[in-house]
Amino acid sequence: MTTTQLFILGRSADAGSERGVDCPGELPAASDPDLVERARKAKAALGERVFVLGHHYQRDEVIQFADVTGDSFKLAQQAAARPEAEFIVFCGVHFMAESADILTGPGQRVVLPDLAAGCSMADMATFDQVEECWEALEEAGLADDVVPVTYMNSSADIKAFCGRHGGVVCTSSNAKRALEWAFEQGKQVLFLPDQHLGRNTAVLEMGMSLEDCVLWNPHRPNDMGKVAGAKMILWKGHCSVHGRFTAESVDDVRARIPGVNVLVHPECRHDVVLKADYVGSTEYIIKTLQAAPAGSSWAIGTELNLVKRLAQMFPDKSVSFLDKTVCYCSTMNRIDLPHLVWALESLALGETVNQITVEADTAHWAKVALDRMLALP
Repeated sequence: MTTTQLFILGRSADAGSERGVDCPGELPAASDPDLVERARKAKAALGERVFVLGHHYQRDEVIQFADVTGDSFKLAQQAAARPEAEFIVFCGVHFMAESADILTGPGQRVVLPDLAAGCSMADMATFDQVEECWEALEEAGLADDVVPVTYMNSSADIKAFCGRHGGVVCTSSNAKRALEWAFEQGKQVLFLPDQHLGRNTAVLEMGMSLEDCVLWNPHRPNDMGKVAGAKMILWKGHCSVHGRFTAESVDDVRARIPGVNVLVHPECRHDVVLKADYVGSTEYIIKTLQAAPAGSSWAIGTELNLVKRLAQMFPDKSVSFLDKTVCYCSTMNRIDLPHLVWALESLALGETVNQITVEADTAHWAKVALDRMLALP
């Protein structure tokens, strides 16, 4: 019986994905009117011992306490640049906290306020599934010419897999350069875990065709003949937020808002990206709006917390969500003010909670893949 079948029957679990929702302590009530003041006091008591990181997709109630905001890689870099901070409180999701633990020093402790804050995309590529894929590539005589490239939005296990097998990590900003590097090392790329970023980069930025891309489905047999003839082996994974936008969403917003500029993240589907005016990472989206002329209209295809924040940041521009349906990142939203207060107050009392620690061998090989990315020109 396969791992997937056991999951469905409730007879197995993946320790590398969902971490559970139990909080090993008593959370303050969400209705507590003193939560903001409690967070301020706990953070002040900790002083420079604590450094709070907030991902762009976090709620405003959490972002207000972040020392730095950014995307996942920028935040991991910021954590590594603060060796004096004893505690790194990462308001993001699990794979981000793992990356921070890998890049920070041995005397620093990374805390994730809610262990249930995971990433559905990262969970779509488990270590066992990727190992099975690699074994199939080896049996087909292909593995020697395949270079694994994993998106930053992946578990430490998958980053380490890439490190061991001569691969690299990429972000949505440097995916093209990472792929160029990979094709200098081999003839094919196994791109994990987001098919859309891989396809969009290969076709729109590197001049490949859709026929150069083949989808690897970890849940069913794959046509090894098609795999052998492809340049890009795309893992069947996606972002649950960006994957919901459709080409119809773009058509609809253009009909409703004449002259609107459509700006989307490259994790969106290929047909959505083709219809958009601008495509880029979270940081690119922010910078594009900063540079946009007053009075311009924008429909943004990314997570709703960020879109709402951008609308507040740029009141001289019309900023709207690309889809009519409200869509937050549900796992990112698990980091709320009660969890943050609980984590900060616990640290102030001398108790380290929800520490994220990556096993030494995994951390070593994941850092190898990360360092290869950092060395890219």
